[in-house]
Amino acid sequence: MTEFEECFLQERDNIFKYLFSIARDWTLAEELTQETFYRAYMNWSALRNKTSARAWLCKIGKNCYLAWSNEQKRRADLSDPDTLVDPNSPEEIILRDEGSQKALRCLHALEEPYREVMRLSVFGGVSLKEISRLFGKSESWARVTFYRARQKLSERMREDEV
Repeated sequence: MTEFEECFLQERDNIFKYLFSIARDWTLAEELTQETFYRAYMNWSALRNKTSARAWLCKIGKNCYLAWSNEQKRRADLSDPDTLVDPNSPEEIILRDEGSQKALRCLHALEEPYREVMRLSVFGGVSLKEISRLFGKSESWARVTFYRARQKLSERMREDEV
């Protein structure tokens, strides 16, 4: 088994969860995961530190999502968000659960870098050390940012109850 295959088997679920947290669509997250690993495979030799592969893959995945999103903006009228999501898809039915929907809504309302740090850590399973490298900051910055993101998310969820 090659080094890339081992990485794929180890990281595919984490990358899918991360992309699902961004895309909020099961099928899209699957497609983005495939695209992420395709791009990673094509550029595997460029990855110097194989231990930080998860953070690297999350970054590739986010770029894939942004490229998809930009393409959708060019193709669709975004004034009607229902044109991009099938309301009867299994993912949307799951998201209708009030608790999950509320948590995701509150997470999406967080400002950067809190939202991205929370996504990478919780859904991507990326360590705070790797997050600090991704942002070019210290590990203590990543810890403090994650702590503040959790606080802000809790505050927003409490405010949403009122």
